[in-house]
Amino acid sequence: MIFQRKDFISLMDISAEEILHILETAETMKHVIGKKNKKSPYLEGKSVIVLFYEKSVRAKLSYELAAQYLSANIVDIVVSETNNRYENLHEMGRTIDQMGADFIICRHPMSGSAKFIAENVTASVINAGDGINENPSQALLDLMTIKNTKGGFKGLKVAIIGDVESSRVTRSNIWGLLKLGADVCVSGPPTMIPPELEKFGVRVYYNPKEAVKDADVIMTLRLQDEVSYGSKLASFNEYKNFFKLDETLLSYASKDAIVMHPGMPHKSIEISTSILETTRVLMDDQITNGVAVRMALFYLLSLGMGV
Repeated sequence: MIFQRKDFISLMDISAEEILHILETAETMKHVIGKKNKKSPYLEGKSVIVLFYEKSVRAKLSYELAAQYLSANIVDIVVSETNNRYENLHEMGRTIDQMGADFIICRHPMSGSAKFIAENVTASVINAGDGINENPSQALLDLMTIKNTKGGFKGLKVAIIGDVESSRVTRSNIWGLLKLGADVCVSGPPTMIPPELEKFGVRVYYNPKEAVKDADVIMTLRLQDEVSYGSKLASFNEYKNFFKLDETLLSYASKDAIVMHPGMPHKSIEISTSILETTRVLMDDQITNGVAVRMALFYLLSLGMGV
């Protein structure tokens, strides 16, 4: 199967077959990561521009290592905020494009920014997070972790708990999981649940016990800084009293349920420390799979565009 795309922007407009093809390719890339000599020549002579308008050490490092393992040349650009972000992004994208870049990895605080820059450059653009819209490569590493552990997706119950409205990776995960046949439900304070979710086949529970009941996979989400919520959340104490994943809440899930988190959780608020220390939590697997998935995206996009 040829991945006939110039860019990788969203899981909303990608097929289940394409998702599985990326995951299969990522499994091959994991063999490269496991070698002492991690260099492969697939992107030798190609340039990857990491264009981040938001700080994220973990994501940036994952993309950079993925590009390095494929022998690409990497340029890291850290951009300060401006009042007119779209104009600045347009100018930056065209400048990078005129210099002959092959890939642009874009993380930007405005929804639609990755699609915007992709429409204005000839380089392949990978969306590393656009506002509160999507973070598709982060979702792919989650899907890869689930597939490695559970063997597939059909019939799986996946419970997502927390600030769903602010989580762009949750949107990507929902699109991917539904297309692959999983049963998806979410739980969180009413102010953190987008009202339109049920239209897409997602079940919404405001009691987390109902969401977690018999779940095969539990995804807990990262909270923002407490002060940023304003009236949406009375306090972190109120949140953890109802929605923290602790031993009692976990007991409602399947006995072999796995626990996932996008990284660096607020301990004892989003998830209890005792659970974080168990083998049911797969954050280390998610990190390794993140590099493999991004290597797969570089490779497949390069084949599709013939770069």
